[in-house]
Amino acid sequence: MICPHCERNLLRKERTGNRCTHCNRAYALDPKTNPLRLSDLRVRRITAALTDGGRIGIVPDQLWYALSRKRLRDSEFGQGCLGGAFVPAGFVTVIAFFAEAPVLLIVSAALLLIGLGITVARAMGAGKGVPPVVREAFPALVLSPWRSVYGVLPPGVLDTAGSGGGVADPAGAAGTTGVLVCPDRAVVAFLVADGLPARHGLAVARSVAEAAVVPSKGPVLVLHDSDADGELFVRGLRDALPDRTVIDVGPPLRTVRTLPQAVPYRDPRRKPSPADMRILTALGTYTPEELKWLGQGWRFPLVGLPPARLLAVVDRVAGQVSRGVDPDRRRAADLGFLTWPEAAGPDPVGGR
Repeated sequence: MICPHCERNLLRKERTGNRCTHCNRAYALDPKTNPLRLSDLRVRRITAALTDGGRIGIVPDQLWYALSRKRLRDSEFGQGCLGGAFVPAGFVTVIAFFAEAPVLLIVSAALLLIGLGITVARAMGAGKGVPPVVREAFPALVLSPWRSVYGVLPPGVLDTAGSGGGVADPAGAAGTTGVLVCPDRAVVAFLVADGLPARHGLAVARSVAEAAVVPSKGPVLVLHDSDADGELFVRGLRDALPDRTVIDVGPPLRTVRTLPQAVPYRDPRRKPSPADMRILTALGTYTPEELKWLGQGWRFPLVGLPPARLLAVVDRVAGQVSRGVDPDRRRAADLGFLTWPEAAGPDPVGGR
């Protein structure tokens, strides 16, 4: 590991207690002990990319996803057990051959079966897409040690703890041009910190109920994850607000799945119910393969989109709404003309 202070290459014995023995300065994260295998230099490098060199602020959840991407791409299911099965199996087989002990051959066969089972499970994707650190645990496992060493969060990361998501009272948002609805508290805090809703005169809501009480009759912009919950959320808004223009600003699932840098994840705790899947099937907008993917709990989260690109797309759509959208263009919006670009630009964090 490289010391973030003196830039010396440290062996494990030279950095006990998260302190460099050369410069005697403490650091926050050690890749050997951190569940995301992070170092301070890696956090700084990826934070600089996400914030566009400090031009914009990001929320901790966006940093969580960027730092988890590499682990989400690869399955580590049974990685340690795999060698622990095949190596002893070979060793026991050799002993059984020379000692002429048939019982040991049975033990060897059992170990081989365990190893083969793990290999097959890994090939089928077991463990793939499951974050080693869940989103809720990221502040305690990564940001707290960082703050204890440096006194502040990484440069450009906004302190959203206790912010309540930055949602104002929707009922008091008279005179707005429309409503921006997003159920993700972190994304709302990100957009509010950038000043996007205020810049375009948009009231902000996080639920169908909050959106319904906003006195504005302008369009309702919906921003959501590309997953089963997101599709159902848009449907619920349109059912609850039949007299309003509801524009789906969320990135289309079919488009995002074709982007090579888009890395989905799955949360076993948040699989859609059979009733939800019946609703999605009845919509007729998903292929059988896509429905199976959604039913397994896979998703592309909004916090996984490059922050600068997320701001640019929402800013463009909100700008069209704030300038006033004529009836023909509103109809086009309902039909989906406000889509995300299919050809993505350079990925700011890549596979790091």
